[in-house]
Amino acid sequence: MIGKDARQWVRGFDEIDLDDIALVGGKNASLGELRHALGEQAAVPDGFAITADAYRAIIAENDLGPKMAAILAATEWGDSAKAGQAAHLLRQMIVEARWPDGLSDIVEQAYRRLGGGRAVSVAVRSSATAEDLPGASFAGLHQSFLNARGASALEAAARNCLASLFTERAISYRITKGFAHESVALSVGIQLMVDASAAASGVIFTLDTESGCRDVVMITGVLGLGETIVQGIADPDEYLVHKPTYRLGHRMVLRHRIGAKQVRMIRSGDGVRLVKPLRAARAAPCLDDAEILALAEQAMAIEAHYSHRAGQDTPMDIEWAKDGPSGRLFIIQARPETVHAGAVAADALRYRLDEDGPVIATGQAVGERIAAGPVRIVHDADGLATVRPGDILVAETTSPDWEPVMRRASAIVTEHGGRTCHAAIIARELGIPAVVGVADARAKLPHGGIVTVSCAEGETGRIRKGRLAFTAQPVVVAGNRPERPRLLVNVGDPAKAFRTAALPVDGVGLARIEFIITQAIGIHPMALVAPDRVTDGRVRLRIEALIAGYRDGADYFVTRLAEGVAVIAAAFYPRPVIVRTSDFKSNEYRALLGGADFEAMEDNPMIGFRGASRYVHPAYAPAFALECQALARVRDTMGFGNVVVMIPFCRRIDEATHVLAAMAEYGLERGRNGLKIYAMAEIPSNALSIDAFAELFDGFSIGSNDLTQLTLGVDRDSAILAADFDEQDPAVLRLIEEVIAGAHRHDRPCGLCGQAPSDRPAFADWLIARDIDSISLNPDSVPGFLARRTTSVDIVIEKARVVEPAA
Repeated sequence: MIGKDARQWVRGFDEIDLDDIALVGGKNASLGELRHALGEQAAVPDGFAITADAYRAIIAENDLGPKMAAILAATEWGDSAKAGQAAHLLRQMIVEARWPDGLSDIVEQAYRRLGGGRAVSVAVRSSATAEDLPGASFAGLHQSFLNARGASALEAAARNCLASLFTERAISYRITKGFAHESVALSVGIQLMVDASAAASGVIFTLDTESGCRDVVMITGVLGLGETIVQGIADPDEYLVHKPTYRLGHRMVLRHRIGAKQVRMIRSGDGVRLVKPLRAARAAPCLDDAEILALAEQAMAIEAHYSHRAGQDTPMDIEWAKDGPSGRLFIIQARPETVHAGAVAADALRYRLDEDGPVIATGQAVGERIAAGPVRIVHDADGLATVRPGDILVAETTSPDWEPVMRRASAIVTEHGGRTCHAAIIARELGIPAVVGVADARAKLPHGGIVTVSCAEGETGRIRKGRLAFTAQPVVVAGNRPERPRLLVNVGDPAKAFRTAALPVDGVGLARIEFIITQAIGIHPMALVAPDRVTDGRVRLRIEALIAGYRDGADYFVTRLAEGVAVIAAAFYPRPVIVRTSDFKSNEYRALLGGADFEAMEDNPMIGFRGASRYVHPAYAPAFALECQALARVRDTMGFGNVVVMIPFCRRIDEATHVLAAMAEYGLERGRNGLKIYAMAEIPSNALSIDAFAELFDGFSIGSNDLTQLTLGVDRDSAILAADFDEQDPAVLRLIEEVIAGAHRHDRPCGLCGQAPSDRPAFADWLIARDIDSISLNPDSVPGFLARRTTSVDIVIEKARVVEPAA
């Protein structure tokens, strides 16, 4: 017999929405909201919720409130042993509690209705009444159970979900965040299982998780059930989609990164188990582009709905799963993103490593901070008690149980996991650096030894031997600044682009693609065009392994270069991004895989086979064609019309004419789709023939390093001649003045790329007096340059805090 009160203890997803958080918790309320507000725009499996009222009824039925309050008040929660014992006792009280009359019956009835009278597999998830709040995500604190089948299995899972309100980590989190224990209740969500065992699942963020940039959707995915991402035991694939260009009709994946995907979680009986995927499955993307874009569209629809409902921009954290038998994509959870939602964008600490040391291990960087301390290797939960404040916690992976101890660490290193694993999420919330996916970290790092963990060098986190000095510079940049000259920034590493784009700059004055070729491609482009000319069999095998999964070597080069450039263009969109075509010297090209078969030894590569002359030479023209195809894809197919192409080291007018003709043939015709082509002005001939060059190019960027070198005859790499290298030498200044004046005679913009305007305020003043249109600096020079160029009291650069090595 089901009493009247019992009917308030279960609600179907179609009966609830975001107004019911107090009744069914954030997770369940969100699922209900999605089902009836977005329909097929965000396919959500059906289910029902055991309400928080039911949880309270259980507490009241067994008179547990006073008993539990007494235990909570009497326990010293900083003592790991005592905290563990008390938490276990509290959970046992919940698991063994008698359920009020009618609760089991109404839960079983709802389960039978969900399965149409059949016993179906369901996911059983905790949903707290205080969760998914800005600054308090409660991420992973409460338990979930997958593949529960049958009424008895469902009730057992629900009891354990309710009991997880009193895990050590959940209690510690509430204490830290200032939540009274009695103010938080738990609901349980029961949702039809999506059988992703033979497919994939993962997590979506509608922003870049490292920089907080709102213009991208980041999708991560693993093989099988998605718990392996949260647990950090499988390194996921990661895909980016750029919202603004997507909405303009350019339906492209911005970037693909294939993770190791070491394990697959699958359904097994009434539970789950882990299996090792085949090598081919691990190496292949777990989603195709059509599926990635479909998920991105659903994520954007969810974000738009939540933003409209909240009356403000609301980035989302979403879980998805692909059903193996049907191939359908489902949204199985959605919540507001909580880390960047509460961040103060105008105030930041910018970290810089001031010393170098031997790199012991590398992995994927989380955050952009640096920390140093003793290594504390933890093999399992029993080792957590050894972690002391300031330790570098090193483990195979972390779990929500570890959260109270993770707060003591100054940095976290794990052997597995990606940017959305548990360790990464908690590290961001705690504001400490983490390096995840560090192969064999526990073997490589010396237990008790001092190391420095740096996540301030792009996407790769590096762990170095010893305690190295680093700078933490608080920066507040706001208010007005001079309109001229335009302040641009130099970018080489796409991994730093989103963070750099947050600076108050007008765009990118120099995007160097050499870094992309070195880091993301690694192969001499001619070795990809003409692999039969590679004489070393071992090198050929390495090249074949790298390009596996692509149509051929040319597709590998074009795709990876296009994605690297597109990430930079997306980060600054719609601000202009000036991309310089490759400017390697022959010795640098020779260092690439396969390069020895295509590059001659030169006595002076600095003034040898480089720049424009290389592009139209038969020895390199087919490789330049690939560069052009990649840049054309970025502009025309991917939609980044903000990309301006710049040609370096163009010695003669005839050379410029031939390069422009070749570019047009390869898809980069000047003026088509608004394409502008600039030239580097870095050779005296550029200044002396500026009027002729201005007829061919749309703008100029002065390269002061090469111009000084070639004007004064001083090798810029020579230590013995360093004192003679001076950008402010009268001869150099005269040529710079000629370039600026000549460009303006033809109504062409002219900028300067280099460090000198930042290091030498007088030089910057001289350039501004000549009406230079833009100055492009390295990112770390921007705040200081702004501070010198403005009288606004709203721009403040606080004194850097230098962290010195310990004695």
